[in-house]
Amino acid sequence: MENNRNFFITIALSVLILTLWQVFYMNPRMEQQREQARIEQQRVEAQKKEAQGTNPGAAGTPAPAPGAIPTAPGGDTVTAASRDQAVAATKRVKIDTPSLEGSINLTGARLDDLKLKHYTETVDKNSPEIELLNPSSLPNGYFAEIGFVGNDATGKVPGADTVWSVDGNPTLTPSTPVTLTFTNDKGLTFKRTISIDNNYMFTVSDTVQNSGTAAVSLYNYGRVTRFDKPAVASTYVLHEGLIGVTGSEGLQEYKYAKIEKDKEYTPGKSTNGWLGITDKYWAVTLIPTEKQPFQPKFSYFEFKDGPHSHSYQSDFLSDAISVAPGQSTTIESEIFAGAKEVSTINAYEADRHIRQFSLMIDWGWFYFITKPMFWLIDTLYKFFGNFGLAILATTVIVKAIFFPLANKSYASMANMKKVQPKMVEIREKYADDKMKQQQAMMELYKTEKINPLAGCWPVALQIPVFFSLYKVLYITIEMRHAPFFGWIHDLAAPDPTSIFNLFGLLPFAAPAFLPHMGAWAVVMGITMFLQMRMNPAPPDPTQAAIFTWMPVIFTFMMGSFPAGLVIYWAWNNTLSILQQGVIMKRQGAKIELWDNLAALFRKKPSPAE
Repeated sequence: MENNRNFFITIALSVLILTLWQVFYMNPRMEQQREQARIEQQRVEAQKKEAQGTNPGAAGTPAPAPGAIPTAPGGDTVTAASRDQAVAATKRVKIDTPSLEGSINLTGARLDDLKLKHYTETVDKNSPEIELLNPSSLPNGYFAEIGFVGNDATGKVPGADTVWSVDGNPTLTPSTPVTLTFTNDKGLTFKRTISIDNNYMFTVSDTVQNSGTAAVSLYNYGRVTRFDKPAVASTYVLHEGLIGVTGSEGLQEYKYAKIEKDKEYTPGKSTNGWLGITDKYWAVTLIPTEKQPFQPKFSYFEFKDGPHSHSYQSDFLSDAISVAPGQSTTIESEIFAGAKEVSTINAYEADRHIRQFSLMIDWGWFYFITKPMFWLIDTLYKFFGNFGLAILATTVIVKAIFFPLANKSYASMANMKKVQPKMVEIREKYADDKMKQQQAMMELYKTEKINPLAGCWPVALQIPVFFSLYKVLYITIEMRHAPFFGWIHDLAAPDPTSIFNLFGLLPFAAPAFLPHMGAWAVVMGITMFLQMRMNPAPPDPTQAAIFTWMPVIFTFMMGSFPAGLVIYWAWNNTLSILQQGVIMKRQGAKIELWDNLAALFRKKPSPAE
């Protein structure tokens, strides 16, 4: 009865893992394939229109009414032109920093050309740099913009279609800010100073000088707009889409699918915080000035005409800003556009006092496990210089932390083996009275100080660690393209080898319809098989079948997980085998491993006639 209970718990845990794998990995993967097909179809249609000489015309919209924010791209004629052509179509100010390169579009002073110097699309050193922001004339247009909304009294104020003039330095670097100016026919002069640090934070300081004879009121706005969404759909354990921390609501997260359904969401007014759009590894966010209350908003727009069918937008609109005649006022906002590096994000939150800026990284509900797990791995990485070695060292440390509990579990399992004859005797003695059999078993456990569920604790303890490591590998950019040794060039990606072509020895690629199973998954399966063979084989045929096939099932299942996770599991199994063997030897319990392995090759007797 007790053996049955232990095995049923093990089966339940295994089913739970398999279910989570299906929900968090396989379902999003199928959705990803459908999304990629849709995006490819859109690009083909755009190319057809260009080949036919179709000119969709300007994408701009009429000037907004007071209090309104532009909702369409504006400023550029949209075609399926190449990115270089789109960038070259307008006058620009160059951006050159240790982390970023690109340019600012002088039409709208729009940040719409940005590449990340330290990150490439693939592990290949010659792979193109990540293109974070793109002009609105492209199907994947993505930009950030700061502007103003005026009225008849203010005249035309800087917006999406305003062409700014450059004063002095034409290149934005950490040591050389750029200054842009615009003067309208009502005597308002706008002077914009844009500066940037060594990482990913832009500071936009707008000074409005009123040279007219009457006071004016205008509104400051900011928006992050994109026309596509990531081609590779994320799993359910990660948020991608519209995000912000504002007002009393705090953290707000809107996935692309949800905002497509709701169309618009308007939180309460705020005096601090930030908002924007986040991907798995990158984000673009606005940090409005704290001097003026602002109204945040998340939106999804559909267009019947024009080059784009829809757009996603996070924006804010400040309260009215009054400027007396002969006076000036300054409004300062910030734009983050770059990689979600943990140390960089944390530093911005602390140094610039940005409210809960670290929530841009999706640590999940179990952040109290996930964040310490990342800190430990990252600290060990700084010591070893290799994330793979850091994961192995983390496993040892986690094992050490749980050693007392695991030690008791394995000791209890060893005691269970020693009292096995007494348990058989009780079953035989009370074969017809299950109640007395249960009572006698419980008395035996009490006398021998045995926990019948002890064997499940090592597995149960491993599950939260397993998923926290999975989360760290999946969400943190520090793990992206992190190599191990040999053929593992990216610990966050599956093992690239396959058993179906003998791990690259055969001169063909493994067929796509076959499940992915690399060399490290096979190693993990072998270690799991050996760990399970440390215990006696269950007498029940069904349990014995599960006992035999579970390592095989897990081997195929783990083949599609990040290589770092598979390496962790294999190393953890190895340590568990050594630990269990030492404890069983100390307890005087027989180690069943060699007998169980020999039994696999022993000829079984023929059934009696």
